Amino acid sequence: MDIKKYIASGILELYVAGTLSAEENLEVQHYALKHPEIQKEIEAIEATILQMTEASSPGMPKEAFTTISKSINEVIPFTPESSKKRTPWLQYVGWAAAVLFAIGLFQLYNENNTLKTELEITEQERQTLREQMNEAKQAIVEKSEKEKLLNALRAKDINVIALGGQKAAPESYAKVYWNKAAQKVYVDAQGLPEPPSGFTYQVWSLKLDPLTPTSIGLLDNFAANGTAVFELENANNSEAFGITLEPEGGSESPNLEQLYTLGAVGP
Repeated sequence: MDIKKYIASGILELYVAGTLSAEENLEVQHYALKHPEIQKEIEAIEATILQMTEASSPGMPKEAFTTISKSINEVIPFTPESSKKRTPWLQYVGWAAAVLFAIGLFQLYNENNTLKTELEITEQERQTLREQMNEAKQAIVEKSEKEKLLNALRAKDINVIALGGQKAAPESYAKVYWNKAAQKVYVDAQGLPEPPSGFTYQVWSLKLDPLTPTSIGLLDNFAANGTAVFELENANNSEAFGITLEPEGGSESPNLEQLYTLGAVGP
């Protein structure tokens, strides 16, 4: 066991104050016998409480002592023998009051700890609720963006171009949704593998005769894109589209050896 942690838990103070259950008392006594550090701490707590009780004992005026003594003598007649056995009542009454005061302090300490724990739990619940609200808001935003994307892909005048895999990646494929009126291109890159570190996909608008490539954008943050659909601007009169793998930041002209997909615009 962690003795320092056990001592710092406050259970020894509650043991000295007498507020533990019988089982808990036995446990403390067991640990005290087994670990001298715990026994020493118990003795130190007892000494502290004794000092507190002596310091906080209110004492009583002499006339009060005379009155109480007279009342006691009426019940227990004074004899020399009994005077030798008489207990210093006033001192014990003061000490008892101080002990009760100390017990009250321990109970208050316990209640404060309980309140602190409850406040911490409440703050955790509030944090959890904030996270859930943020997740719900994010889900609403994502749903709205997906609906917007679907509406764009379903537009009446959309032109769909299938891009087939090339020598560099025969299994690859992609689709381009081209809205000429809006000068927008939506690239569905679901059929492309995730690019290696330090590289990105670059999309090219092509004129075929003579072959003239024009970059229309990069498919950056590929792995983080949940839909694998990328929106790009295209004001060109494109005859075909191609996608190549290029170094991060893109290239001025396509690396045809890394041409992943290619497709011509239909009539």
